[in-house]
Amino acid sequence: MPIEDFMGGNAVLIGIAVLIVLVVLKAIKIVPQSQKYVIERFGKLREVLGPGINLIVPFIDSVAHKVSVLERQLPNASQDAITADNVLVKVETSVFYRVIEPEKTVYRIRDVDGAIATTVAGIVRSEIGKMELDQVQSNRAELITKVREQVAAMVDDWGIEVTRAEVLDVNLDDATRAAMLQQLNAERARRAQVTEAEGRKRSVELNADAELYAAEQQAKARRVLADAEAYATGQMAEAIRQNGLEAAQYQVALKQVEALAEVAKGGGKQTVLLPANALDAFANAFSMFKGK
Repeated sequence: MPIEDFMGGNAVLIGIAVLIVLVVLKAIKIVPQSQKYVIERFGKLREVLGPGINLIVPFIDSVAHKVSVLERQLPNASQDAITADNVLVKVETSVFYRVIEPEKTVYRIRDVDGAIATTVAGIVRSEIGKMELDQVQSNRAELITKVREQVAAMVDDWGIEVTRAEVLDVNLDDATRAAMLQQLNAERARRAQVTEAEGRKRSVELNADAELYAAEQQAKARRVLADAEAYATGQMAEAIRQNGLEAAQYQVALKQVEALAEVAKGGGKQTVLLPANALDAFANAFSMFKGK
């Protein structure tokens, strides 16, 4: 065989081998775990390839788009909104999303990030416009839930899943902040006055209770004393009934002695004048004591 024919035959074989290699390379597509490939055939959507080894028709099918399915975060956005009580606030939001249907994302929306940011801004303004400032500050969790639900519903046609939508901060302009601070100080002063008034009221109530208790105790003591005197009077009456006049004279003499003892109390330099019959009272008392 001439060498020219041999070389020509080898060239053909080499060409066929190269063609086979190219066909195989074109037919086999290895898709990474974090991506999905959108396949077109003559400019029309054919299929979406998932992670792993995939086969396509070489030179007919082509990879039109390589779409990442990793979760993405939009840059934090800040937009103005007006509450139901006409307060201007600046709301800072953050959104996380991921592509779950690449065929929708690449054929239905051009700028995904811009579209989501605009959608979130509109929803935030709408929801804050339904709430007063106090509600925005106290019910932030409810506001976040509403924003997340509405954003998820609106981006569904784009093959996107919103995994998180957060309202990071709600800021006020300087004039509103100063007015709220003044209102807060006034409220604190009012509460302090109320607390002080309640303290004075409680003090008066406690004093009244103490005075009432003291009066009750005094009345009780007077009742005990009266009962004791009544008992003593009863005993004396019983003694008079049993012993006659002698018992009565004894009680009178005893009272006279007690009265004279009270008169004698005082400083050592004072002079005590006694009536003429005072000695008789002492004598009678002593004689009666002896009789007892």
